[in-house]
Amino acid sequence: MDEQIIIEGIVEDIIFHNEINGYTVCSINADEDEIVCVGILLEGLHPGENIKIIGSWVNHPIYGKQLQIDSYEKIVPTTEAGIEKYLSSGIIKGIGPTLAKRIVKRFGLDTFRIIEEEWELLAEVKGISRQKALQIGELFHEQRELRRVALFLQEYGISTSYALKIYKQYGEATIDIIKTNPYRLAEDIFGIGFKMADKIGMTIGVDEASPHRIKAGIKYILNQYSNNGHVYVPRDKLLAAAYKLLEIPEELIENALIELQVFKDIYQEKLEGVDVVYLSSFYYKEINVARRLLDLSSMKQEINSKEIEERIERLEKQKDIKLADEQKEAIKQAMGEGVLIITGGPGTGKTTTINIIISLLEEEGLDVILAAPTGRAAKRMTEATGKESGTIHRLLEISFIEEDNRKQIFERNEERPLEADVVIIDEMSMVDILLMDSLLKAIAPGTRLICVGDVDQLPSVGPGNVLKDMIRSQTIKVVRLTEIFRQAGESAIVMNAHKINNGEYPLLNEKEKDFFFIKRSIQEELIDTIKELILHRLPSYIKCNPLKDIQVLTPMRKSTLGASNLNTILQKALNPPSKKKKEKSYGIVTYREGDKVMQIKNNYNIPWKIYSKSGIKIDEGVGVFNGDSGIIAEIDETGQSLTVIFDDMKTVEYDFSQLDELELAYAVTIHKSQGSEYPIVIIPIHSGPPMLMNRNLLYTAVTRAKELVVIVGVTSTLYRMIDNNREIDRYSTLSYRLKESANHLCEGEKCD
Repeated sequence: MDEQIIIEGIVEDIIFHNEINGYTVCSINADEDEIVCVGILLEGLHPGENIKIIGSWVNHPIYGKQLQIDSYEKIVPTTEAGIEKYLSSGIIKGIGPTLAKRIVKRFGLDTFRIIEEEWELLAEVKGISRQKALQIGELFHEQRELRRVALFLQEYGISTSYALKIYKQYGEATIDIIKTNPYRLAEDIFGIGFKMADKIGMTIGVDEASPHRIKAGIKYILNQYSNNGHVYVPRDKLLAAAYKLLEIPEELIENALIELQVFKDIYQEKLEGVDVVYLSSFYYKEINVARRLLDLSSMKQEINSKEIEERIERLEKQKDIKLADEQKEAIKQAMGEGVLIITGGPGTGKTTTINIIISLLEEEGLDVILAAPTGRAAKRMTEATGKESGTIHRLLEISFIEEDNRKQIFERNEERPLEADVVIIDEMSMVDILLMDSLLKAIAPGTRLICVGDVDQLPSVGPGNVLKDMIRSQTIKVVRLTEIFRQAGESAIVMNAHKINNGEYPLLNEKEKDFFFIKRSIQEELIDTIKELILHRLPSYIKCNPLKDIQVLTPMRKSTLGASNLNTILQKALNPPSKKKKEKSYGIVTYREGDKVMQIKNNYNIPWKIYSKSGIKIDEGVGVFNGDSGIIAEIDETGQSLTVIFDDMKTVEYDFSQLDELELAYAVTIHKSQGSEYPIVIIPIHSGPPMLMNRNLLYTAVTRAKELVVIVGVTSTLYRMIDNNREIDRYSTLSYRLKESANHLCEGEKCD
């Protein structure tokens, strides 16, 4: 074992710090010698801090002699010069070099005691108000408490950034809460799952048969299923998964299920002969959605078909268009139905149909509201209709939630419904049961709802299969558009998308077309081809911006051709390191100014602003949502923040501790691309599990492209995907609930 040494010194510079695991490289001034130290420092260091390090010398093959940190301790400065330097370091927000000098001049060696115990005296210093003095005192106290919490959590492998999140959630009660029930972490802290909480629980001596542990494990399994789109879990599958996870007698799991049901955390029922288990909120939301849909659907308007046909004919002449019979039928139904679904693939005239519907409704003096699940989809809707459209979240006026960022609370609801006669929702296939429940709560009786989307695309990322279940139930009026219009039919993208959806093989590599296939069987060559396409071939062929116009869509997240690995490779190619670009490392990812990124969780609290080209703020609000994409505009090391400008022009500032909400987006999974359109799409296809590599996935990827599709990969895999029409069934009951509710409404009456 190398001989250990002890050094004391002042932190001169933080060369590198990983927010996730605490790995730090810093330079220490010890007796005029500058020493480079490396190791895990859970607490963030700041230049100017005094530190005592125990460690041993190591020789790095590139960087030379370094001190490997085995343990460390922060030393409170004992001289006025040291205190001033400490406060000047930025460790306490609001105190810079000037204020630090004034504070130390006034209080000398008593400075720290004053800040801790008599903070109000700080107001005697020029430039410090009583309010600012209070803030400084609170921050100083919070840092000391955070240090205590961080050291406690360090024993269980919890990183600095997570320690900060946990402290923000629980405050000074953090240690007591974790000792009492560490499984609360899995529910309350994004990024800490059951397994990490269980590791802490086992370390501090929680009994394997603890009810806290068993109930948390069951909820974890139910949440894992919901993350895969399921609303419920068959009871036998849940018991098997819980037994495997918890390794305890099944009887204890059964008892925990009873307790969870008593406290209404879960709901159990027999569904068509099968015992199933829901998270209670999902159970009630599906019932609520079914009831509200049928209530709205029942409020039909009497229409004069002949009059509407004449109005449609007049608009056809005005706009110089010829509508298909299916489109005319959809328009007529929209004039009278309480709830209408219009579904169809690319090129079938959904947008034209909606534009005519809007024109006719507005002729009648009706207020029409447009919305879509994502910012990109809403922006496309605005461009296509010429009418303002926003996200559903924004339409429902999402609230700022201080305590729990994972709950959706909307200002628009039963008590304050939307002020509209007709609500039109585009990209309906992306709407999950949670959002649908909130939307329907905000639609007043008598308001009409028109749902537009492509039912053959992938279902929502969130739980449920809302659009497909509505159609399957046969309780809601549906018009399917199937006729491809001549102009759209000239596009190989449109024609091949329909071929794929019908189980036919696409036409490839026709000259002067917009759909190409490049055969590559070796993964490394496939990756090289993608880079060549983005950097050289496509920009010269179609005159495009490689960063903004080209999107790689991949079936998987992990693997050589998964989104994670491709992002690392494409970042180096498209946005390489530069002295002009600041960087921030977080976990295994380095974020760089100019990077393309995507939000990967709903954050209902985070503020955003929209600025004009001249820099004037023209709008502001809160909320960024899963799937929103943008570009990193600025990384501010001093302010510990990163700024992203999203596609809908929202400017959002992220604290470094929030970077687990972002990921690089040079390549994204096909699932994540739902609701988006890109000028050019590159799709790598090599190999993968049949449950994933199916027709539905390929169809969704192809329909994301507006101008050009390039598939790179193995021909046989492409054909296997088209032949594989197997979709992963989701455990959802909306279709069943709609039928059941409709039957109840019809009891004792004659129903059509």
